[in-house]
Amino acid sequence: MKKSILLVMFALLSVAGFSQVSWNAKVGMNISNFTGDLDVSAKVGVKLGVGMEYAFNDTWLLQPSLFLSQKGAKFSATVSGDEADVKFNAMYFELPIMMAARFNVANNTNIVVSAGPYMAYGVGGKTRTKMRIGGAKTDIKENTFGSDAFDRFDAGLGVGVAAEFGRIIVGLDGQFGLVKLMDMNIDSNPKNINCAITVGYKF
Repeated sequence: MKKSILLVMFALLSVAGFSQVSWNAKVGMNISNFTGDLDVSAKVGVKLGVGMEYAFNDTWLLQPSLFLSQKGAKFSATVSGDEADVKFNAMYFELPIMMAARFNVANNTNIVVSAGPYMAYGVGGKTRTKMRIGGAKTDIKENTFGSDAFDRFDAGLGVGVAAEFGRIIVGLDGQFGLVKLMDMNIDSNPKNINCAITVGYKF
């Protein structure tokens, strides 16, 4: 058993040592919202994580990553002088697995386009509701994920484009959720939709 573990560790280290494998770290900003019939608006969140890149050749790449990603949306309404503000905060661990193509456009400058699936799992977040009814104010915080709230599992499709300036990466990514956030009695159940702007560094 110990020999098998050592062999697996040696194989992983050997693969990581090949020149076609590289690593990166990224940080950025999400602009997220929900699809469907809900009258909600976009919300800003943070996104940070690490990734690996495996180059099959000079053009084709495999890019799996792991991100901590803050998504959600917000809602505001005023009826007969009464006001309500709701902010959905959802924190996910995300695993996108992207196929990408790299194109050299200038000396030490590349453009990379990518597409592929992502999976995510909700790990935390609070939904905050502020109301003012007849002069009385209330402030309620509830868990965003749970049996009576959002489902934790999410998955969908992602696309992206990035510019590489040496080891610096500047990227723009879009995600289109395919899993319902929760079962709701409306014609079109909401799903996540997200746009992210990131800056990264290749090791």
